[in-house]
Amino acid sequence: MHFGPDFLLRGLMNLIPLVLSLSVHEFAHAWSAYLLGDDTAAREGRMTLNPIAHIDPIGTLLLPLLGIPFGWAKPVPVNPTRFRRSVPMTTGMMITAVAGPFSNLVLAVVCAIVTGLSFRFAPGWLEANPAIERLLLIGIVMNVGLAVFNMLPVPPLDGSRVVEGLLPYRMRSGWEALQRFAPIALLLVIFYGGTIISGPAAALNSLLHELIYRIATPA
Repeated sequence: MHFGPDFLLRGLMNLIPLVLSLSVHEFAHAWSAYLLGDDTAAREGRMTLNPIAHIDPIGTLLLPLLGIPFGWAKPVPVNPTRFRRSVPMTTGMMITAVAGPFSNLVLAVVCAIVTGLSFRFAPGWLEANPAIERLLLIGIVMNVGLAVFNMLPVPPLDGSRVVEGLLPYRMRSGWEALQRFAPIALLLVIFYGGTIISGPAAALNSLLHELIYRIATPA
């Protein structure tokens, strides 16, 4: 591995969109919990877009600087017992879990729209500013990847909260037994997750590039 200026530049190009994406992701968890009545994250200063509140030294900083377009932030605390009485705890946990990946999809769509509008109304501007164009494209791919990855039904990923909320009561004991192997499953997903999410991620990226084309091309 060659640690030259180009390597550092690639790391920074990964770091900027990743920090933004993870900050929005965790803010979405905190904000949705707050709307449901749980102010735990807000009281701990986590209902903010300030990256400093969410940074994990390894997952948010070290990995992208090493050129790995993947990472994680400090998880936002959610206390379902503080949800309003009109919100079932399982439903509330599903909503707060889905809010994170959904926010990443929103960011990916925003990057696609900005790219399409730039191609249409400022032709040549992105070509003249390749760093901005690359950041937008990384923002699309990275946010799609984060959304799909986090929806995998493996604890502690967000998808596992959805599974817990949808499982019939009679199957809960089996699910809880499987959770004992969650650390091993998570390691396998981290190392081999690219293969698992490649299909759905490619389909979503294709749709977003189609969106760019349609916005950029006059009717």
